[in-house]
Amino acid sequence: MKIIRFLPSGSQAPLWGVVEGETVAVTDGLGGIRTSITFPLASVRLLAPAETPKIVCVGRNYLDHIREMGNDDRNLPKEPGLFLKLPNALADPGAVIPYPSFTENFHYEGELAAVVGRTMRKVSEAEALDCVLGYTCAIDLTARDRQKSDLQWTRAKSGDLFCPLGPWVETELDPTKSRVTTRVNGEIRQDGTTDLMIFSVARILSYISTFMTLEAGDVVLTGTPCGVGELHPGDRVDVTVDGVGTLTVTIGGRL
Repeated sequence: MKIIRFLPSGSQAPLWGVVEGETVAVTDGLGGIRTSITFPLASVRLLAPAETPKIVCVGRNYLDHIREMGNDDRNLPKEPGLFLKLPNALADPGAVIPYPSFTENFHYEGELAAVVGRTMRKVSEAEALDCVLGYTCAIDLTARDRQKSDLQWTRAKSGDLFCPLGPWVETELDPTKSRVTTRVNGEIRQDGTTDLMIFSVARILSYISTFMTLEAGDVVLTGTPCGVGELHPGDRVDVTVDGVGTLTVTIGGRL
């Protein structure tokens, strides 16, 4: 099932719904009960399938990515390395993301994201996936030079529109066997599978829940495969998660 957040034509009030063929049936919230109100899918504008969540991100979760960032196998993380993005970072499918004025090295990182379906507090790894509503595509946009120069990663990772998300939440997906592909202007730059993760989705969620309560609607980005790289104004970025769909954004001119 595909769960979307959307704007009907001519409306400024976001709604949640489920996709049923070429129709959207409105629900009473994320993962809520279906109502009798419907819209043609072609008439709505898709929004990021999140509202004001916690966005928890995992860094260095694919071995090849660790290597491409200049680290070696002797220094692998012993537990998930986490950082946060704030809700201001959310961007909709199809968004134009301005090239930030404070960086000269703007990077893409395509990722699988998990959307939490119910409260998670000290949840075991065996139970963790049962707490997931579904999965979506994410782009962890990063000001790479600021990631290196700043004391913390807030500016590098959580600028406005630094977390495109979408196009929807897919509830039927096996996150242990998913392929994540990133294309820039149609050229494949990243192509990895989640079975190459150092920490599985279940392990990540369980680990976070040991010290931070995750609530329904929170989003967890699970790391990026190797192949990250620089973006320029005018570039089109497509991140595809097999079994979910494709998230597309365009990089605009400098602010």
